[in-house]
Amino acid sequence: MRGNRNPLHDPVLNRSLLERIRRMAEEFAAIRGRKPVFMEVCGSHTMALARSGLKMSLKNEVTLVSGPGCPVCVTDQSDIDSMIELAEGEGRILCTFGDMMRVPGSRGSLQDAKARGRDIRVVYAPSDAVSIALDHPGQEVVFLGIGFETTIPVLGAALLEAERLELSNFSMWISAKLVEPILRHLLELQEVELDGFLLPGHVAVISGSGHFEFLAHEFRQPGVISGFEPLELARGLYTLLELALEGKRQIVNDHPSVVTVQGNSRAQQVMAACFEPSTQVWRGIGTIPDSGLSLRSEYAHMDAKLKFKLEPMKPAATGCRCGEVIRGALHPVACPLFGRGCTPNHPVGPCMVSAEGTCAAEYQYMREE
Repeated sequence: MRGNRNPLHDPVLNRSLLERIRRMAEEFAAIRGRKPVFMEVCGSHTMALARSGLKMSLKNEVTLVSGPGCPVCVTDQSDIDSMIELAEGEGRILCTFGDMMRVPGSRGSLQDAKARGRDIRVVYAPSDAVSIALDHPGQEVVFLGIGFETTIPVLGAALLEAERLELSNFSMWISAKLVEPILRHLLELQEVELDGFLLPGHVAVISGSGHFEFLAHEFRQPGVISGFEPLELARGLYTLLELALEGKRQIVNDHPSVVTVQGNSRAQQVMAACFEPSTQVWRGIGTIPDSGLSLRSEYAHMDAKLKFKLEPMKPAATGCRCGEVIRGALHPVACPLFGRGCTPNHPVGPCMVSAEGTCAAEYQYMREE
């Protein structure tokens, strides 16, 4: 059995690497007079760092700031409210990823709407929603399409399949975001002093490692594209510290088995064929031009935002500070609602309920009783 153990989970290797990270972080602190500060962009990285114990183990030596990489968390409250309102229509089947079900809107959640008898179904892929539309020709089937570059190609593939099948009862509510524009925006805000980025391997699979070169060339920030296993994450942090200590401003691809410089050309072609850049509203951040994607005009007949014209409502004020959390400007425990008025069982904001949420990771794995 020992020979079959995954080396990426090897505690001996991880312990050795952790000690080297600590020594390098101490060297950094001696030179700079403060701890190194790195942002993990991706929500999956946030959860993996917390769940593996890396974040807790290094909390005295390295400050790890969570970024805006959780697709549920960055979806604006107005979009959440519209999605919930969309579910209330008669003759509709709403399909969504599971993360969206318990996200609180101004008037309840999708789970609440389902409890009232609305037909809301959790699916594992957008193509499942296409199959549902094919099986229910007398009902309107709407898929809630949120996500970053990792998810957008599969949204496009489902769209193309629905078009091939000539399904008139299928549409998508698209709230797709892009990584580069939000990172540019955060760096221009200069709210958080950063020494580098731990970059998402799965986004880089699609976009390519070259997609992140702007961080080094324009903002003088190093970055490491990392996988998600404990040893991969620790290695990524080690490399970031090396770059920071040596003053090197470059992007290192530490996930070369799946990430190339150019990325996945087929996925990029699907994205370009189905979507076009659009202005998006980010929760707690505001409106950022060309920071997301919308359906191209040739697919307007499958755009749920055009098909079902909803009157926008003013979101209710909740005191939730998810917007600051996803900018890296506020630690979750600094929110007065954290662990009190806002818990996984009774979430006030999406960062507490999403499987990639910073507050959820903090609550589940980082609290010291």
